[in-house]
Amino acid sequence: MSNKSILAIFAHPDDELTNGGTLARYAAANVRVVLACATRGEAGEISEPHLATRETLGAVRTEELRVAATTLGITDVRFLGYQDSGMTGTPENDDPRSLNRADPEEVVRRVVALIREVRPEVVITHDPTGGYGHPDHIALCRFVTAAFTAAGDDSYAPEVGVGWQPTRLFYGVMARSFFDEVNAAFAEAGEAGPFSGPEMANLGYADDAITVRLHVSTELRAKRAGFAAHQTQFGPQSPLWRMSEARWEAMLGWEHFILARPTPEPGARLSDLFES
Repeated sequence: MSNKSILAIFAHPDDELTNGGTLARYAAANVRVVLACATRGEAGEISEPHLATRETLGAVRTEELRVAATTLGITDVRFLGYQDSGMTGTPENDDPRSLNRADPEEVVRRVVALIREVRPEVVITHDPTGGYGHPDHIALCRFVTAAFTAAGDDSYAPEVGVGWQPTRLFYGVMARSFFDEVNAAFAEAGEAGPFSGPEMANLGYADDAITVRLHVSTELRAKRAGFAAHQTQFGPQSPLWRMSEARWEAMLGWEHFILARPTPEPGARLSDLFES
């Protein structure tokens, strides 16, 4: 086992797939990869009625995440225990059990405890925009960013573990070109793209804002198997399964990261997450 380690913290089952090729690559290289999920995705869609009910969806998606993690070579999966907040303006936003309504200090302490237990060199989470504005993604980015610094402060919450300061915090991001590729893939499958409205015009990050750009074509098979594991979200009728291999490569063959801590020099580029 390598002495390198990664803690990837995301909001919902299937969010890990944004960085799934990267996680698979490091896991295959014997880097310790721990995957944490803040919720169990209770407010997600149900692609086929026979797969789950609204009452069972959280349990079903929990198992889907475990299967997807296995396809990526990840054996250590944790859950933070919050409820999916759904999209902005939905009733789930107001559920007191949701991540959206959680006490920020309590969430930060929980993430600090996890960091101090796992002791990772690298932490990965959502970016401040939430990718496409999901409130759970935005909130979790804020909580993990605060916890990244607090975890190394011995005076902060000593009851949840001995201080540990990870070396780097990365936000897993989507390049602007990704959203164009998604829309093109849906069009190829004969459907309207999900990111084609005027409110989607500013999604994604420009190339000059990205610190790490990884080509994960070698891991694309594992990543595709990860999508297949999330059946409630990507069922047999999903346009994903009508995409050509070339479209899969164009849409999902690259993964992008911004180094959030320590703050890099403008225009800095790294070849991987551990480059010194």
